[in-house]
Amino acid sequence: MTKMSDLHQEWLQDPEYREAYDTLAGEFSLAERLIEARAGAGFSQAELAKRIDTTQSVIARLEGGHSKPSTRTLEKIAKATGTRLKISFEPIRGDAAHA
Repeated sequence: MTKMSDLHQEWLQDPEYREAYDTLAGEFSLAERLIEARAGAGFSQAELAKRIDTTQSVIARLEGGHSKPSTRTLEKIAKATGTRLKISFEPIRGDAAHA
């Protein structure tokens, strides 16, 4: 069976795929961090949802990258998972200041 990570590496060779992936990289990264925080706290999606007064389907949408959480929601998740929310602006490859 082919691993998704292997397919992803292969697909990154395609310029159109690479551009689309790069465009969504921030959303993928956020979704991954949300999953890590929840899993690190030992919570299921339903348990985290209960702790922040929402539904499991909302957590699933956030973790799937299908929803953009507010800063307030991210703060609730950080508090519930015993983590600290840190938002930063980082340079993009190349000279982003003049893009």
